[in-house]
Amino acid sequence: MFENMTYENILTDMLSRVTSDVDKREGSVIYDAIAPCAYKLAEAYFNLNNFIDLVSSDTAVGEYLDRVVANYGLKRKPATYAIRKVKTSGAIDVGTRWGLNDTTYVITEKISDTEYKAQCEQAGEIGNRYTGTLENIYNVNGVKAELTDIIISGEDEETDDNLRARFYTYLRRPSTSGNADNYRQWALEVPGVGNAKAIPLWNGPGTVKVLVIDSDMAADELLVQPVYDYIESVRPIGAKVTVSCPSQTEINIAAKVNLNAGYSIQTVQDKFVQLLEEYRKGIVFKDSYISYALIGKLLFDTDGVLDYTGLTLNGAVQNVAIGEEEIPVFHVELGVM
Repeated sequence: MFENMTYENILTDMLSRVTSDVDKREGSVIYDAIAPCAYKLAEAYFNLNNFIDLVSSDTAVGEYLDRVVANYGLKRKPATYAIRKVKTSGAIDVGTRWGLNDTTYVITEKISDTEYKAQCEQAGEIGNRYTGTLENIYNVNGVKAELTDIIISGEDEETDDNLRARFYTYLRRPSTSGNADNYRQWALEVPGVGNAKAIPLWNGPGTVKVLVIDSDMAADELLVQPVYDYIESVRPIGAKVTVSCPSQTEINIAAKVNLNAGYSIQTVQDKFVQLLEEYRKGIVFKDSYISYALIGKLLFDTDGVLDYTGLTLNGAVQNVAIGEEEIPVFHVELGVM
């Protein structure tokens, strides 16, 4: 809106308003008096441009996006703390703290004399990252501890892109009390959920099934119970709700490729897998099949691929159907022509 309000344009306009009998050359008294004012005005117009972006839903970021969506009753999903299983060589007290690399864990609950629940003290996915021998922080003598299973995954704070997408979904799919969009919206409000799908009447009248996946668009059974509990707390009376993860349909992709100079087959395969993953995330719960032609295009567009032959999906030259309760998972095997 204020793109033309640059320092140079403002200064030129200001100088043009000074009578011609006054010395307006650079270094003159009037030039040196006006130039700082023109600079500060240009700075103000620059900030005004940014302020407009910060109050629009398509360009707002951070706390400004939080304010935009708050007007519609939405809020950013906070980071959550991972709950992990700790196996020990003996009994330890609830409340003791242990460390591994750049994370620390506090024992929160006893499962048995040698198994405990521990919460990571650092919020986010970092709490899912490590397994191995824990270092004793509270000077517990004679007991060794091992960090093992993930009981509840830690999730990072919701990103701007995810919050914006959820906001647009809210606007474009207005929900009424208890319709399919309502159940999807409720599922998306649970930390860790990246996408969801509601299937009404899936097992007869009065039933609804909600399928959930994580922020990587992958099945995560640890999300099922939190989503179910949250929906039960907000849904209307009457419906019988089932929450589960979608099943996985494996898509085995094989082809021979002609490589550009300087590329290895492993490098090309890694790049192809990245493109496939972007494609997969975009079609989950949307498309009913994997397009053979589109996979071929992705392969041809992969850096390092000069040409390819013998492309197959699950051993055939075909599209692959994806069921209503399924998500695709790709496995790639490329060879050299």
